[in-house]
Amino acid sequence: MEPVQSEEARLAPEAGEAPDGQVLGKMIRDARKDKGLTLEEAAKAAAIGRSTLSKIENNQTRPSFEIIRRLMRTLELETPQLFVQSAQSSISGRRDYTLAGRGEHQETKTYDHELLCTELTSKRMLPYISTIKARDVTEYDNWVRHRGEEFMYVISGELVLYTEHYRPLAMSAGDSVYYDSGMGHGCVSTSEEDAQVLWVSLEI
Repeated sequence: MEPVQSEEARLAPEAGEAPDGQVLGKMIRDARKDKGLTLEEAAKAAAIGRSTLSKIENNQTRPSFEIIRRLMRTLELETPQLFVQSAQSSISGRRDYTLAGRGEHQETKTYDHELLCTELTSKRMLPYISTIKARDVTEYDNWVRHRGEEFMYVISGELVLYTEHYRPLAMSAGDSVYYDSGMGHGCVSTSEEDAQVLWVSLEI
């Protein structure tokens, strides 16, 4: 068994850190302030140190996947795009895999996301399988929107994709769509069972 590293050791800055770390920090800071939480309150709720949270918000360290997941839950950030940290890397031949049913789950009131290939945090694409729990568009407090583009493939069930600038799109198993994820969007299941989709998010 490998020795357990301290939180600060795991979060030590790396050479060639992702250029969008500043965006990540701002996203977390804005979400914290929107909830009216101090650094101390948010850090305690996410079970991390105050100094660690401060460093993340100020782009002074790159957080681990587990730390990001805690912050995502604490701050009720609904988009998995928070997990995408693009970087210019000189390393080639990287690989990651996920065994069936072994992805990292992140659940909201409208979706149940299973994030795939999560060991690589510095990547531009984020693949995940989602179960669409929402049954009516009114279940969304706001449009879902985040940087980049998205591909969605319906694995099973039927759904309607609502987007900010287009008419609602009815989709069923085997259908796919590609769209600008900065455009407000949200899905609702219309079949008897909750629809399940494969999503691939690309930050650009």
